[in-house]
Amino acid sequence: MITVIQRVSEANVAIEGKVTAQIGHGLLLLAGFEEADTEADLEWMGSKIVNLRIFPDENEVMNKSIMDSGGDILVVSQFTLHASTKKGNRPSYSKAAKSEVAIPLYNTFLNQLEKVLGKKVASGEFGADMKVYLTNDGPVTIIIDSKDSK
Repeated sequence: MITVIQRVSEANVAIEGKVTAQIGHGLLLLAGFEEADTEADLEWMGSKIVNLRIFPDENEVMNKSIMDSGGDILVVSQFTLHASTKKGNRPSYSKAAKSEVAIPLYNTFLNQLEKVLGKKVASGEFGADMKVYLTNDGPVTIIIDSKDSK
C-alpha cells in the first residue's frame, strides 16, 4: 500500500461537479493498493498516519499528530500510485490491485482509520472520476509505502 499524505487547511472531492466529501484542517490521503497488500499493511499504515507528527505545536515545530490536532481525514483511492515507468512512456499499472481486491482493502482501510481516529473519515468514491481540490498547508507532503515497514 502506498499513501501520499498531504497536510491541508481544506480539501474536497467533487464528482460530476458536485462536492461529495470535504474537510477543513487535517490530512488528505491518496491511497493506492496492490494485490499483495494484507490487513497487516492496512493496520500498520493507519497507525503510522494517525500518529505521524506533522502538525505544528505552540512553538511552530512539527510535533503534533492528527490525533493531537483534532483534524479530519479525507481518503481518496488512487491506483496510479502503483504506476511503473521503467519501460517506455506509457505507465503500467499491473502492480495495482484489481477492483475486486482493492475495494475491500479500501473499505477496510477507511474502517480501520475511523476506529483509530475515533470519528468519521471522509472519502472519495472508489473508481469514480473525481476532482480533488486542496490547500496544502506548509506545504507538507509525505509518501509512505507499507512495504518499507518490514
